[in-house]
Amino acid sequence: MLEIKFTAPQRAELIERPTPELKENSVRTRTHFTVVSAGTERANLLDLPNTFAYGKWPKTEGYAGVGEVVETGSKVSKVAAGDKVLVYHGTHANESVVSEDRVYKLPSGIKDEEAVLCVVGAMGLGGLRKTALELGESCMIVGLGLLGVFALLGARASGAYPLIAVDLNPKRRALALKLGADYAFDPAEPDFTEKVKEVTFGKGVNAAVEVTGSARALSQTLDCMAFKGRIALNGCTRVSDVPIDFYRQVHCPGITLIGAHNFVRPKTDDYPHYWTNEHDALTLARLIAAGRIDVSDLIGEIRSPRECGEVYRRLCNDKDFPLVVLFDWHKL
Repeated sequence: MLEIKFTAPQRAELIERPTPELKENSVRTRTHFTVVSAGTERANLLDLPNTFAYGKWPKTEGYAGVGEVVETGSKVSKVAAGDKVLVYHGTHANESVVSEDRVYKLPSGIKDEEAVLCVVGAMGLGGLRKTALELGESCMIVGLGLLGVFALLGARASGAYPLIAVDLNPKRRALALKLGADYAFDPAEPDFTEKVKEVTFGKGVNAAVEVTGSARALSQTLDCMAFKGRIALNGCTRVSDVPIDFYRQVHCPGITLIGAHNFVRPKTDDYPHYWTNEHDALTLARLIAAGRIDVSDLIGEIRSPRECGEVYRRLCNDKDFPLVVLFDWHKL
């Protein structure tokens, strides 16, 4: 089994290790593609605070993959050999052995390269759901990484108006407009808050998804909110470098702050605004397969896993790192 590991800060290597044993409730898959989750993986590679493996090496990454089932344990009934599946919390590896509840059978008609985005995309959609966005409400997505882009696509599909995209990167703002945002603003502009208030008819934003994990970005978002607005905190804050005036920015305007980490989900049954990870991922896959959501413009690069060292060096140091980089495990 070949697997990408972070062996030291800013260092990734493709390493051979024993293949895990197949258990009665587990599934073995042959990997086709995995996707780099840029924010999480960069934070782990730089060993930033508030990461699960903080201070520990080596680290194993790659929680989003797509592949084919090759073998199942004796008690597995959900999938069978030959099924194409999403693999949730596998690794960047040429095969995975995971429990049955972490494989999601894909609909027909979706390309592997697009399906693999749905695991990460489900996190952005899950954050959006928690805002309880309604048709015709204004919505703002702050941070246009892959999670933010899928929150944007979900808000567009849900009838948000106006739909506002916010990012420092002009290329990502241009992409957001192409994907259906009504406005795309640079938060570094001195009149940023005034622009948001103007396009929301002077009232501010009803629902926002904050996906940067930046305390500065959250403070700006709070200043843009309407009375009794809701903000889903979908980003993982690593550094709190700007204070929040909770009395002025939260208490007095009645703002609801919603913790929207992906693990804060029901495990089995959906209920309003809280869906399982599997159902959100498959909802996106079905919408893509049906042509209701177009993600063809999101993929920036497809690389061989043997190029992982160079890919991850760029992730740490290149401010223009592509929105989506896939590892193609056919290219070993």
